[in-house]
Amino acid sequence: MVEKKTKKETSAKKETKKAAAAATSQAASPAASPAAPQKQAKVGVFICHCGTNIAGSIDIKAVQEYAATLPNVAHVDNYQYQCSTPGQKKIEDAIKEKGLTGIVVAACSPRLHEPTFRTATKEGGLNPFRFEMANIREQNAWVHMHDREGATSKAKDAVRIAVAKASLLQDLFPKAVKVEKTAMVVGAGVAGMQAALDLANAGIKTYLIEKSPTIGGRMSQLDKTFPTLDCSQCILTPKMVDVGRAPNINLMTYTEVDSVEGFIGNFDITLRKKARGVLTPKEAEAKGIVGGGCNGCGDCEGVCPVVQPNPFEMGMKPRKAIYIYHPQVVPLIYTIDFESCIKCGLCVTSCGDKKAIDLEMKDEFEKVKVGTAILAVGFDLFPIEKKEEWGYKKFDNVVTSLEFERLICASGPTGGHLVRPSDGVTPKKVAFVLCAGSRDNTGVGKPYCSRFCCMYSLKHAHQIIEKIPGVIPYIFYMDIRSFGKAYEEFYYRIQDEGAKFIRGRVSHILENPETKNLTVFADDTLLDRPVQIDFDMVVLAAAVQPSEDTNRTRKLFGVSCSMDGWLLEAHPKLNPCGTTTAGVFLAGVCQGPKDIPDTVASAEGAASAASIPIHKGEVELEPYFAQCMEEKCAGCGLCVNLCPYTALALVEKEGRKVMQVTEAKCKGCGTCGGFCPGGAIWMQHFATPQIMAQIDAFLLGGEQ
Repeated sequence: MVEKKTKKETSAKKETKKAAAAATSQAASPAASPAAPQKQAKVGVFICHCGTNIAGSIDIKAVQEYAATLPNVAHVDNYQYQCSTPGQKKIEDAIKEKGLTGIVVAACSPRLHEPTFRTATKEGGLNPFRFEMANIREQNAWVHMHDREGATSKAKDAVRIAVAKASLLQDLFPKAVKVEKTAMVVGAGVAGMQAALDLANAGIKTYLIEKSPTIGGRMSQLDKTFPTLDCSQCILTPKMVDVGRAPNINLMTYTEVDSVEGFIGNFDITLRKKARGVLTPKEAEAKGIVGGGCNGCGDCEGVCPVVQPNPFEMGMKPRKAIYIYHPQVVPLIYTIDFESCIKCGLCVTSCGDKKAIDLEMKDEFEKVKVGTAILAVGFDLFPIEKKEEWGYKKFDNVVTSLEFERLICASGPTGGHLVRPSDGVTPKKVAFVLCAGSRDNTGVGKPYCSRFCCMYSLKHAHQIIEKIPGVIPYIFYMDIRSFGKAYEEFYYRIQDEGAKFIRGRVSHILENPETKNLTVFADDTLLDRPVQIDFDMVVLAAAVQPSEDTNRTRKLFGVSCSMDGWLLEAHPKLNPCGTTTAGVFLAGVCQGPKDIPDTVASAEGAASAASIPIHKGEVELEPYFAQCMEEKCAGCGLCVNLCPYTALALVEKEGRKVMQVTEAKCKGCGTCGGFCPGGAIWMQHFATPQIMAQIDAFLLGGEQ
């Protein structure tokens, strides 16, 4: 049986050598590749134990012995931790001593250590792009930990395939592009403001774009913040004022990103400045109106006859057709809601000599060029009325946590006096329903944890205990997740203050039509019995979800998203602020639920990352871009519309049309190369001969 297997291996090796030789010949052909012919390949293979992560499931010695028999392999070695300094030194020394032309490291994911081993390859005197990585940890050892023989066989396959490609790798050289010394932050909540201030303080001119008339975001709607119980506006307002005054920040409220072109260092962004209907002092001065423009006096609001719900107050307080959300807005400029404005002209008359109001104002477009961009587009609440069993928008006294924030806030619609929406009576018994729409796998809610709901519900319980003598808050919870600094202590504090905790999901809520009181039905899983309790008011800690503009904005900037719609970082651990689109970064809750400290920390991280290319003045681009072999290009243009990065265009050359690649925009995805009917597109580092050699090595590799 052993002898039979050996014959198969010998036959397979012969076929693999033939395939490698044929592929090498194809790569060396000037007709097949824009690169110069290569000399005979000499590949070095280095196998990492990764402690027991790999060695615990794979026979390293067997893989090493097998690798030594592969075509073009001139050196094989293994080391306990290949990414360590001694491990990298082995690579450097082998390149110099053996004259290696290619390097293969069989270890972990290239997302983790590809840059590490590229640097080692370069230090050894070899072009860093003559390196190939075989993932035998995440894609092998970790998923086959109970099948040592199978995992070892699969590791041999992975090494053989990597060697086939490494034999054909060519020298590639990164290109540098100049970077505009300006940045843009989209979204001016606490994350966007922090990022903009950090960039501005680093000496970088920054455009801060906000779609609403004022900055501050969701945090400006809060009363207090946990666990310190600081006043939200007391923390936020000075930061808002700093943003409005910062000389390096060009604050553009009531503005949206309309289109994005270009690439890292050279983004051309078109902004749509929505018609506010009111001139700022600078705009009035530009129009020759001396001493004109809005000064926030409010005379116009006083005479406006149109009344609308104020979205800042969650619709619980009115506003006029010409309005500001609250007295602390930045900038302190009124805005006209043209959808409800009847253009009676009373506001124009009341404004007098300031001549700040223009009822015929139209949207304007402005194009700006920036080097890097940060997306901080925030979050919305899950429409909890979809969970019909809890009666939101059906029963008057069922409210969301954000509505509760406005009711309990001193600057809110009731002046900080908590009352029931149905009759204005102060509630004495209040239920807080946690995980309302979060951790919900029914298909209606969200499967993820919204992270900060537990803590703000504890804060709400404290606030009503503090403000209403004799009140009893009940908290219905699945698990209390008090994850941050001093959060667990805050949880204990609320327990000691008298809040009652019932562990179990609320199944449904019913209303007494006469009293408007609510009956909550739930299971108490600690006592293992159902409960039925009457309440004056119920507060739902609704799940959070990506804001309504998130999907549109991410498509403009070419950013990926998770299955839940949150913006996706380049790597959750190694690059949590970056994205797969070079030069675009993420801050705040747009990439997933975060509390305020984590939001501010992510904003500072994003600002730091976004400032690096600007301060360097230029960035290197990985040379994984497509190349057009013009002699083969028929100028059909089919590839142009297929490119997801708009990196291709048809240009006129010597009397005919050929495809041209904007190398800085190309991500080397291969869509164009795979589709081109004439084979005119050469994908650097993923060229057809290299891919074919890998396929042949796998199919002809035989049984190990």
